[in-house]
Amino acid sequence: MASKESDFLRELYQSWSERMAANPNMTIDDMRDVFDEWERPTKEPEGVTYKSDCVAGVNAIWALPLDADAKKVLIYTHGGGFVVGSSSSHRKLAGHVAKALNATCLVLNYRLAPEAPFPAQLDDVIAVYKKMLEKGFLPENITMMGDSAGGNLAISSVLNFRDKGLSLPSSVIVFSPWLDMELTGSTLDENDATDALVKRSVLEAMAGMFLGENGSATNPLANPLYADFTNFPPLYINAGSEETLLDDARRVHSVANKAGVNSMLSVVDNMQHVFPFLAGRAVEADEEINKIAVWYRGLAS
Repeated sequence: MASKESDFLRELYQSWSERMAANPNMTIDDMRDVFDEWERPTKEPEGVTYKSDCVAGVNAIWALPLDADAKKVLIYTHGGGFVVGSSSSHRKLAGHVAKALNATCLVLNYRLAPEAPFPAQLDDVIAVYKKMLEKGFLPENITMMGDSAGGNLAISSVLNFRDKGLSLPSSVIVFSPWLDMELTGSTLDENDATDALVKRSVLEAMAGMFLGENGSATNPLANPLYADFTNFPPLYINAGSEETLLDDARRVHSVANKAGVNSMLSVVDNMQHVFPFLAGRAVEADEEINKIAVWYRGLAS
């Protein structure tokens, strides 16, 4: 049984769905305003400060927990179908995770579609990663992290780093990753009634904007389910049992495992898409973030 506090996220998603259904001609700018409410379920983490920055031409927000290990950094790519979302909408979630992991976190405002289709997002992330290496951050102290479309980007960026011969980060953490641009996952239909936000029609529109005229839904850097995960770093995948993208999480876990990756899949019952947004509010999110912290610390032992 889900906690009463977790209803906040479901109700927020339902309100968004109703607003979009009532306004089928909603502009991209208006939709971005709606999704900037994504920070509402997350309580402000105690003992975390924030700082705006621009790294390799990419605007970002640092989440800086007090007394965190400044040598360790999470590079966070936010969700939103590559079309909406921002560092502002995700800074509090990033702050909770950074605090639990005793690290700092850089939340990127990478370029969005449709103005900047694939592979602009990958280009932004690799530019930031190279700059962080130039600044003296060691690959073994860097973790890529993201949710939904940002989870795709966290994974595909590491595949891109590997293909370009860069030293790889120590680990990857993703929440409810959206990976399949072909939209073939079984839970898209099986969980349609329980997912309050993510519907096939929305994903179809966002995939079209992301891929643009020249992108391919089977390109491994756009759809990592087609990727070779050889030599991929340890991977933590989180999802909720009620979301339509659950099958994406299951499938990438299977693909990674078959390639010999140290992959952990955590599916939490009765939870919605990217339920860690409930950090500080609902026990399910706080327990999951603590579980991630235990996993993260175990990698160094």
